[in-house]
Amino acid sequence: MNKTILITGSTDGIGKLTALKLACDGHIVYLHGRNKEKLESAIAEIKTKSNNNNVFGFVADFSSLEAVKQMAQEVKEQVSRLDILINNAGVFISRSALSTDGYDLRFAVNFLAPFVLTNELLPLIKSGTDARVINLSSAAQSGISYDAMLGKQNVNANASYAQSKLALTMWSFHLAALVNDITVIAVNPGSLLNTKMAKEAYGQHWASADKGADILFDLALSERHKLHSGDYFDNDAGEYGKAHSDAYNNNAVKQLIDFTNKLIY
Repeated sequence: MNKTILITGSTDGIGKLTALKLACDGHIVYLHGRNKEKLESAIAEIKTKSNNNNVFGFVADFSSLEAVKQMAQEVKEQVSRLDILINNAGVFISRSALSTDGYDLRFAVNFLAPFVLTNELLPLIKSGTDARVINLSSAAQSGISYDAMLGKQNVNANASYAQSKLALTMWSFHLAALVNDITVIAVNPGSLLNTKMAKEAYGQHWASADKGADILFDLALSERHKLHSGDYFDNDAGEYGKAHSDAYNNNAVKQLIDFTNKLIY
């Protein structure tokens, strides 16, 4: 059965490769990017390579939560059902340290944006078949500073990136416990894959970007992952593993969810 799939941050890197693999498999694929021209180019390329015309897209700058909410509204207006949401959009190196709303940019794009988008789209996802939410975490995870999230504490890119990815993982586990009819999985797609993000941050890579795209494709469609809602897949090890200890600390998770809800809503 063909799936309807939305992948954020899919105009390049593993997001784009995953979109192409899913389009080649015959699914209806919605891309997302913050640049209209780049998005249209990616859609045209994927349509041609996959021979699949059911490839569409949405434009939104995830550094603005208002833009995320606007995109969510557009998705709800144009899509009747969403089987799979892959929250892939992320940022590491940037010229700006803060988001449009004044929050730490990495927290805004890597955690707050998918938090808002997913919550807004939950009714659509719940109507999907074998519905799944796949959240792109990282091997880099570290304890959260709420002042850093708010942009009130100066931390380097490595620190805020690792904190934002732990926040995403903690929320993934929380969401999985809330929605019994949706499979929610956090995944480290692989460390230092050959992507623009890794090149800008480290100037090197350890593995092909296809490694990340392959696991995202598998997590989205394979039956074997249905029983792993609320788990963390470590693609460096090639198996399910343990995330940062705070992800299993109920008090820490509650603090994060309460803080985030008050911040956004």
